[in-house]
Amino acid sequence: MSSPSRPIPRVVVTGMGAVTPAGPTAAATYARVSEGRGCTDTDLTAPVTDFDPSTVLDPREARRVDRVGQFGLVAAAEALGQAGLVNGDRPAALDPTRVAVVVGSGVGGLGTLEDGVATRVTRGSERVGPLLVPMMMPNATAGLIALHHGFRGPALAVATACASGANSIGEGAALIRSGRADVVVAGGAEAALTPTALAGFARMGALSRRTHDPAGASRPFDRERDGFVMGEGAGIVVLEREDHARERGAAVLGEVAGYGATCDAHHITSPDPSGAGAWACMVTALTDADLTPREVGHVNAHGTSTPAGDLAEATALVRLFGGPTPPVTSTKGVTGHLVGAAGAVEAIIALLAARDGMVPPVANLHDPDVDDRTDLVRDSPRPVTSPVVLSNSFGFGGHNASLVLVARPPGQR
Repeated sequence: MSSPSRPIPRVVVTGMGAVTPAGPTAAATYARVSEGRGCTDTDLTAPVTDFDPSTVLDPREARRVDRVGQFGLVAAAEALGQAGLVNGDRPAALDPTRVAVVVGSGVGGLGTLEDGVATRVTRGSERVGPLLVPMMMPNATAGLIALHHGFRGPALAVATACASGANSIGEGAALIRSGRADVVVAGGAEAALTPTALAGFARMGALSRRTHDPAGASRPFDRERDGFVMGEGAGIVVLEREDHARERGAAVLGEVAGYGATCDAHHITSPDPSGAGAWACMVTALTDADLTPREVGHVNAHGTSTPAGDLAEATALVRLFGGPTPPVTSTKGVTGHLVGAAGAVEAIIALLAARDGMVPPVANLHDPDVDDRTDLVRDSPRPVTSPVVLSNSFGFGGHNASLVLVARPPGQR
């Protein structure tokens, strides 16, 4: 005999944290993105420069954690602090076995891995550090967050390249909706500004070569784009069952209303030029949210600044909306491409923009070459009235993830 069906709970966001090239917090990152001031260095990377792991880790602990884990721990601390769930502040009734962690990464502790390889080659296998494996493994950040805060629910790592952060939020929401968790710490972290990673991305033609104009190297949807600028950082959100959040009096920042995930099954790095997989992913997310395209206030596009990727996404957007799109932005002109952290950081920016009713501009966009029905936000923030935002993340391997997010007014519970 089948059990009675239970209503599917709403999944809300009660905390947000970020460490990015644009700032050491979610608010600082959002402020710089809104200004449209890029973070690209003269070497055509976008590093995190304002970062202090001692807010979470003492110096000895920090040496035992790869940079990617440090980013994730600091961003998680900010998000949990905003949610009122940091250790001594969290309610006694919170069941740690009902708190999950889902934090993705494209490559994990790559810096530690590269150092370990160099040590083995130059000094011998016996000099490789005993913490090489726990520092380099892609699931380390999720495990560290769970360990640091005593969360004993599922601790998972999603590795879907540039879609990892968005997939992690979507899969975290699914844990709550299925009844397997009350709270999920979800997002992505990446620290891949290493010599070998940069060489590999350059060799495959993914990175910008605009050395004469570093500040303008990341230029989503612009005719002169020639590749992305690699960044690093982390974005973490606290997801919660809505009634659980209300019972403890938490402020609700927004809702994860819908989630879609598909695969192009087209090419290991290049997107399907028709945009069919991206279109299907967005349709799935909107269907999951029980919303129509016309209810979307703006789109935070994946928009990496690669010629093929931006064109395919614009094609998919025009197909989805059946003509002119709502305002479309990409924040990578400011932050660079944060790879596994990108989708989570952009979900945070998208929610804050929807809350404020102001969509950030696409930095460095001067001459768009995509379908002119793609309503790209240029030069300055654009006001919008709908709190609904569609946030896209598409990764190498054909991975597509879309989130439908709905902002809540400040102070609303």
